[in-house]
Order: sequence, then structure tokens, then C-alpha cells
Amino acid sequence: MAPGSPADRPVRVLVAKPGLDGHDKGAKVVARALRDAGMEVIYSGLHQTVEQVVNAALQEAVDVIGLSILSGAHLTLCQKLRRALDAADLRDVIVVVGGVIPGKDAERLKALGIDGVFPGGADLQAIAEFIHGAVAARRAREAG
Repeated sequence: MAPGSPADRPVRVLVAKPGLDGHDKGAKVVARALRDAGMEVIYSGLHQTVEQVVNAALQEAVDVIGLSILSGAHLTLCQKLRRALDAADLRDVIVVVGGVIPGKDAERLKALGIDGVFPGGADLQAIAEFIHGAVAARRAREAG
């Protein structure tokens, strides 16, 4: 690919805090770690609706949406997000979720179309490596 092509640009990640959860320290720690790993990170702030997250993803042309959810509403919010992304023709956006995610829900989230699940305490380097790998694989598929 030519320099400046999408494959050459840094990975763009939208970190979002959907719902009523008001605790964002973990989201900010992950955002900083992703930035330190060479990604462009947009932090949407607290109390975002699914519609706001999708609109921000469109406006910012992100590769990845990272949801931080501590409220226990991860299944409902992820299902709504996946539907909204599909409706907005953003099926290629990679979605990861982290926070208070019971282990038994990880497979359910993946069945909903969530690409990566990272419970509280997940290794920051592992999150960054997962995202870099998922975006590289998607870009390679798109390049044909």
C-alpha cells in the first residue's frame, strides 16, 4: 500500500463509557496504555448513549470501539451497540469491552459480535496487542 493509506495510519480507538456508570478511572488507564502503544485514542467521556457512541465512531472514523462497563449492563449495551453499528454500516469496526464482566458472559458477548472481552485487571499490554492484531488482520483482509 502507498504511504498514507489506511494500512499505514495509526489505529484509531474510541474509548466509551455507556450508561449511567460514573467511574472512569479504568477507562482512562486503558486509554493511556493504548496511546502509549502508538494508537490514536478518543475518549468520549461519561454517560454516553449507544447512539452517541456510534455517532462518535462515524465522525472519528475509528477502527475500534472500546467500551468500559462496570454497571452489569454489558450484555444489553453490547447487543444494542452491535445492532446500531450494523444499522450504520459499521460492521467492520472492532468492538472490545472491559470492566466488570463475569467470566460466564464472555462467550455470550462474543456470540453478540464483540471481538474481545477484557475483565477488570486484564493486562494492558495484552489489550493493546489484541487490538493491534485484530486491526492488522482486518486491514489485510480489506487489502485483499
